[in-house]
Amino acid sequence: MSKLTATRLETPPAPVTRQPSKKPLLKRIAGGGFVAALPFLAPALAAYVVFVIGPMVSAVRLSLFEWSGFNADPQVFVGFKNYVRLFTADPVFWTAMQNTIVWVLLSLVIPTSLGLVMALALNRPIFGRNLFRSVFYIPGVLAPIAIANMWRWMYNPNYGVFSELAKAWHIGDGSGVTFLSDPKVAIYAIFAAFVWQIAGLNMVLFLAGLQSVSKELVESARLDGANNWKVFRHVTFPALRPTVVVVLVLTIVHSIKVFDLVVGMTGGGPAQSSQVLALWSYSQSFLQHDFGMGNAVATVLLGITLVLVIPYLIWSTKGNED
Repeated sequence: MSKLTATRLETPPAPVTRQPSKKPLLKRIAGGGFVAALPFLAPALAAYVVFVIGPMVSAVRLSLFEWSGFNADPQVFVGFKNYVRLFTADPVFWTAMQNTIVWVLLSLVIPTSLGLVMALALNRPIFGRNLFRSVFYIPGVLAPIAIANMWRWMYNPNYGVFSELAKAWHIGDGSGVTFLSDPKVAIYAIFAAFVWQIAGLNMVLFLAGLQSVSKELVESARLDGANNWKVFRHVTFPALRPTVVVVLVLTIVHSIKVFDLVVGMTGGGPAQSSQVLALWSYSQSFLQHDFGMGNAVATVLLGITLVLVIPYLIWSTKGNED
């Protein structure tokens, strides 16, 4: 065998670098088997159009009308009059907008971080791990209105848990702690119940993501002298990126459409201080019988959701492709 032939046999083939596709989006969809899968997706797509897209379009359309919600009353087209009233003559809307934004920002930090910390702790071989996982996940499967009743009882200034603890520790004047009746504290007291409800669900999602982290990479990093923080930063967290995207998107959606907890604990009070957009849309439509204004609030809520979720999904998709 010649030296040239031996060299060719010993030289490994060059790695093939996959270039990003420059085909148009429609051609990539057709080439990816979407058209072939369309008959199987048709029932789900039809249900999605009827029960999701249809009501969304109807809400946007009704936001341009004045209507009491009764079939006997006509729907009067007013254009953007409802939006003008909403932004200029409805002070409750801005309170609800502020509370919703604060709720979303806090949700992206507190329950997400808490769920990740619990997942990292319960991913270790500790005693009672499965029991702790179940206990932390139980609030996520309870009905929100049941959670609202539980926390409203705990916040009761006469016999609630927090009032009894305040009396035992001699905090305050002994008359009880009034969380839900304080306009400055009520929205945060409700948010505490939301954290208790959603943190367990985030924990389960992070636990599922941790199962996909390569143990070989973790062991290699430890052999190279990396401590726990460096292993988490350079190995674990990058592998959790798809899970983080799912958790953040679900958290945003849950926080934007929060309704049951507010209704069950304060009803938007005191003095509309804990009002949120979803509840204000319901109140305008079904309590004040102004479906035009109610659907205008719902349309604004839809726009906020799209603005927050779609750019993040696009960014995360590009990052995964890279």
